[in-house]
Amino acid sequence: MNLFYKILLYVSLFCFGSTIALLILGYSAGVVGITVVLMLIALAIGVRGTDTVFKDFAFSIWVFASVASAMFYPSYFTQLGGFELSALIVPLIQIIMFGMGTSLSIKDFVEVVRMPKGVLVGLVCQFTIMPVIGISLALIFDFSAEIAAGVVLIGSSPSGVASNVMTYIAEANLALSVTLTAIGTLLAPLVTPSLMELLAGQFVPIDFLEMMWSIINMIIIPVVLGVLFNRYLHGRAKWLDDIMPTISMAAIVIILGIMTAGGRDSILTLGFLIIIAGIVHNLAGYFFGYWGCRLFRLEEKSCRTIAFEVGMQNAGMASGIAVEMGKIATVGVPSVIFGSWMNISGSALANWWRRKSLVEEARPQNKEAKIKEKDSETPQIPDTASNESNL
Repeated sequence: MNLFYKILLYVSLFCFGSTIALLILGYSAGVVGITVVLMLIALAIGVRGTDTVFKDFAFSIWVFASVASAMFYPSYFTQLGGFELSALIVPLIQIIMFGMGTSLSIKDFVEVVRMPKGVLVGLVCQFTIMPVIGISLALIFDFSAEIAAGVVLIGSSPSGVASNVMTYIAEANLALSVTLTAIGTLLAPLVTPSLMELLAGQFVPIDFLEMMWSIINMIIIPVVLGVLFNRYLHGRAKWLDDIMPTISMAAIVIILGIMTAGGRDSILTLGFLIIIAGIVHNLAGYFFGYWGCRLFRLEEKSCRTIAFEVGMQNAGMASGIAVEMGKIATVGVPSVIFGSWMNISGSALANWWRRKSLVEEARPQNKEAKIKEKDSETPQIPDTASNESNL
């Protein structure tokens, strides 16, 4: 391991110990926050230099560093020189969606013709399982009206680019994942407002046309521009192709920080309830997405793919809608919790499935090698007929 990364890991460990000591000594949150944030930043960079499974969690750690910073020091994420930072959320989401579009092609949208069953099952699971679980959790936990609407909103959103990344790591059906994300995103301007009007209308007023336009402006237009860029300018601006994934990840980290600062009071008031709801929502999406596909007899890789597509929602889009509704501090809170948690759970599940796939692929090879080894050890039977003829 490079010395630089090793030093950062030691710094992270030192900050962890310092955090425990400061808490025991009763220091204020402002002091403790410094060691917590430094620990997470050092760890996020340090794990990149390892050859372990933790390397895949680097982005998730950056997310937690952003959320922790916003929880400890919200003022730095709300205003800058009198400028409201929440105004950056929609433009940043548009940048992320443009980046997503640059990774797509027209072929991704017509793949539905080649694998209609997988796409149809995936879309049905996507837009039924998560909204139903969302409204169920909102009612079970008896959240306030706007928080409940936020839980339904994250459940009514399509999947995002994070599900494509996890599918790739898990070595599942990447073509199906990209197609589902693309088609689901195109359907979002109609499906998401409809689901919100049906399920969340009891909590807050839903303006169908306004929400539809918000999604078109925030999601569809940037994605279309990204696809056109990929179609006509791919390779001509290689620096942009190379840097877009990093820009998108940085934008997600910034958005989650701003959203966390905006909803900090609600998060502190609700405590573990909203966190538990977000975790259950996400894990239930994986579970029912996977087993729902098994019921339709889809092959294993497609089942794993759809589990990611169902369980990992476009938290960025949900956050943007909350901002457009003017309810960042309430409707936007579930998006922050869900978006932060799903990166951890998705990375863990993707790496577990990847290791499982490698083991499954190795079994036939090991079996074949053992058979060959056994054959080589079997003594050769002498050809008696040939010996008799020689006599």
